[in-house]
Amino acid sequence: MPVNKRSKFRGSRTCGGGTHKNRRGAGNRGGRGRAGHRDHRFSHYLLYGEIHNGKHGFVNQTSQREKALSVGVLDQMAGTLVDEGKASREGDVIVINAEQIGIDKILGSGKVTQKMNISARSFSEQAKVKIEALGGQVLVI
Repeated sequence: MPVNKRSKFRGSRTCGGGTHKNRRGAGNRGGRGRAGHRDHRFSHYLLYGEIHNGKHGFVNQTSQREKALSVGVLDQMAGTLVDEGKASREGDVIVINAEQIGIDKILGSGKVTQKMNISARSFSEQAKVKIEALGGQVLVI
């Protein structure tokens, strides 16, 4: 008596695969690789989230993303930054160097409630207006 299916079919011509024509090529398995992932294998790829619908656009290999932070968030973080030693307080002015916290650009959304002197690589126009409206300074590095 055979122990498993492999040894059971040893010696037979087709090893349980029907006629000798049935296991030829990739047609008997619906194509090779990802063939039919939007047609006859759709449910399999839908379950595992592997639907692939081609390529779109291009990716610039040499581009560097600019790390940005809004001035409103920076205003809320100011007290914490002073406590951690990443910013300093000179009288009523908080002096912040954006490079020390890993920020390249300061954006203009949010409210500014404190007087701040901020140095960064770049600022949006709205951020400059909001910082300077309270008597703060903007320094582009």
